[in-house]
Amino acid sequence: MTRSPKTCLLIGAPVDSGQRRPGCLMGPAAYRTAGIAAMLEGLGHSVTDLGDVACAPRPAACPNPAVHHLAETLGWTEALADAGAEAAARGMPIFLGGDHSLSLGSVAGVARAAAAAGKPLFVLWLDAHSDFHTTATTRSGNLHGTPVAYLAGRAMPEFPPFPAVVPPGNICLFGIRSVDAAEHAALLDHTIAIHDMRVLDEHGVVKPLKRFLDRVRAAQGLLHVSLDVDFLDPMIAPAVGTTVPGGATFREAHLVMELLHESGLVSSLDLVELNPFLDERGRTAHLMVDLVASLMGKKVFDRPTRSYRGQA
Repeated sequence: MTRSPKTCLLIGAPVDSGQRRPGCLMGPAAYRTAGIAAMLEGLGHSVTDLGDVACAPRPAACPNPAVHHLAETLGWTEALADAGAEAAARGMPIFLGGDHSLSLGSVAGVARAAAAAGKPLFVLWLDAHSDFHTTATTRSGNLHGTPVAYLAGRAMPEFPPFPAVVPPGNICLFGIRSVDAAEHAALLDHTIAIHDMRVLDEHGVVKPLKRFLDRVRAAQGLLHVSLDVDFLDPMIAPAVGTTVPGGATFREAHLVMELLHESGLVSSLDLVELNPFLDERGRTAHLMVDLVASLMGKKVFDRPTRSYRGQA
């Protein structure tokens, strides 16, 4: 299925404050080195690289002593929300991360733009984790585990009010396989669509994903996709500090991306949790760029045969 070319706006988000393992700040450079801009242009899309967003920390207090790097995360949230809202009004923002706390800002920005356009926003969360903690419930203090709670309207008083809360029914957690007790209890109180790896093992990726996409289409909504490296099995994507065995395979992940392309619904994208320091000769960065290629129109039969060392 041929889709109209998109205006892609690359936004570097070198965010490293949402967890404790350094390295995600190198993610934007790794995606650029892996050729994301040239790939998008080769598929017929126009590309503008807006460079890396800068962060001005916003000092704040939190009653939970476990929370760390709050000031930096607040600064990133504000900066990325502004950058995302501006870019979403011009085309398709693609946020190059950075740990998953960047989505506190990226989704806030595209939600602001969706509200201004009078469109409902839907969010597809491709991740091993539900990220449904709040600043009050997190025990690790890692704020990369809070974005879904924030966009769904759970109390996060340290952060600015979310500009246009995403109804829980407009959120789909896809591929999750690591949820702690507090998150599980909170999820039971919400109508978020949850398709964990057990569901995908039993039913495959097609039916659950198409069901969600049909809802987006029926509502004439915009769709934000947040793709975490740990959605993938660590055997094929080792460059992440939060590995959980049993993730999506190479073909499952590409099939998800191909279905998203065919839907024509994706309006914005996060690429998160890539830690190049943990990668093997750029293996994960190249895989993530290849997945974006499938999302943006590259067909499975377009891929050349390659040797182990990546040569044609």
